[in-house]
Amino acid sequence: MIQAYAAFEAGGELRPFAYDPGPLGTGEVEIEVEHCGICHSDVSMLDNAWGISSYPLVPGHEVVGRIGAVGPGVTGLESGQLVGLGWQAGYCMHCDPCMSGDHNLCAQAQGTIVGHHGGFADKVRAAAASVVPLPEGIDSASAGPLFCGGITVFNPLVQYNVPPTARVGVIGIGGLGHLALGFLNAWGCEVTAFTASESKREEALRLGAHHTLDSRDAKALESTANRFDLILSTVNVKLDWNAYVGTLKPKGRLHFVGATLEPIDLAVFPLIGGQRSVSGSPVGSPATIQRMLEFAVRHGIAPVTEHFPLERANDAIAHLRSGQARYRVVLDR
Repeated sequence: MIQAYAAFEAGGELRPFAYDPGPLGTGEVEIEVEHCGICHSDVSMLDNAWGISSYPLVPGHEVVGRIGAVGPGVTGLESGQLVGLGWQAGYCMHCDPCMSGDHNLCAQAQGTIVGHHGGFADKVRAAAASVVPLPEGIDSASAGPLFCGGITVFNPLVQYNVPPTARVGVIGIGGLGHLALGFLNAWGCEVTAFTASESKREEALRLGAHHTLDSRDAKALESTANRFDLILSTVNVKLDWNAYVGTLKPKGRLHFVGATLEPIDLAVFPLIGGQRSVSGSPVGSPATIQRMLEFAVRHGIAPVTEHFPLERANDAIAHLRSGQARYRVVLDR
């Protein structure tokens, strides 16, 4: 039996939950969980904000642990190996995206907490293809958030071949945004942090921003017209997106990684006239996750984390909901 914490209704508190996972399948591994980050996506799933949750729901998709068991047909992973697991716990392995290395775009990908029990538990199972070994030199206690928050902001740098000379703005300095600042700075970009929080301005500079800008100040936004090659939005709220498009250079890109549920209202002529783009992306493929982890070790990039024991998962969720987390919350076993 796997011992876990689950919600039994939308918005419900987590309670102890034991389940029988059955025999370990072909191509699967079982991870003995040591640490598990908490993401806003966990909260969205707990609340059924996206309409795809099923209960009992075991959250947790930023897992770090050691392989406890290996199923038939698994190669390249072995018992005792330190690994991580992110948003996706399996892929079809035969569609065009999978065969092209874009496993994260597989339409049949198995979500780690969508129709599958996640990492708020002593163990979690996943397809071996979705499990990524941790490189030497990484801090395993803080590595979990890299498997969702980290790869979410790193993936666009790879997908769009962002040059190290790019000027990049980051909207929202939170769980995603603080990691984006570190990655972009190490990538070589000139980085501006857009934040409405006065308390985060000095923090943003310490985390990798070269400049900060008050995102509530319309005149400040106007002063950066035609400045940025890329604006990365990490927030889940509606903003004046036309104002941000106005800060883009010709051929600039407004890119969404924060899951705002409000429709995006944009004027077309600024896009056409400057050949500007609006796009979005999910987490990355296992290969890109591996690349991100190696980049993080090389440049000393790690999430800023706060830790709670797994038994206090409800307190940890409440802390994240409060908006006071700095900047990622991790459960430890």
